Amino acid sequence: MYKILLPAIAVIGLSACDDIWDREGVGFTGINGEPRTITAEKGGADYVSRRGGVPAELAGHPVIRVNVDAQDLTELAGVAIANGGRDLNTAVEVGGGDGTLMLSQVDVNGILFAVLRTPVGTNDKIAGDQGAPFASSVPRLTGCLVSGDAYQAGTSDKQTSGYAVPLNCR
Repeated sequence: MYKILLPAIAVIGLSACDDIWDREGVGFTGINGEPRTITAEKGGADYVSRRGGVPAELAGHPVIRVNVDAQDLTELAGVAIANGGRDLNTAVEVGGGDGTLMLSQVDVNGILFAVLRTPVGTNDKIAGDQGAPFASSVPRLTGCLVSGDAYQAGTSDKQTSGYAVPLNCR
């Protein structure tokens, strides 16, 4: 009898101290330590992102399909870059402090490419030395393996309008 009665008295006694449904957090400590306000704008101190992972978001976007007469991989990569997504309907935002870039998937003649471009409405260019870092981050960003080198639009060493990396998603 005491095994049932004593815990019941303890629970009732402790719940009488405060309303058990009143959840007021203090900072990020203790129970219910989540922030009470959420800002929808980036850069705010209380901004909380509701994004999923980049591969999951990329899977939710359609693959852009293009057919051309070219067969050379360099030409196909150039077509992929030219047709890569530059808005939120066709691409996913990646990047951060230095600038936001758009990542999309383009299928050219059956070869799938991950394409990195600047967003629509900007005249910015991507640095010309970002091909290797982009290629190394493609598996983490897309969930697919890289099946070739990173190709850039144009031949400038200083800046480019985009990069394309062939993918192996099998």
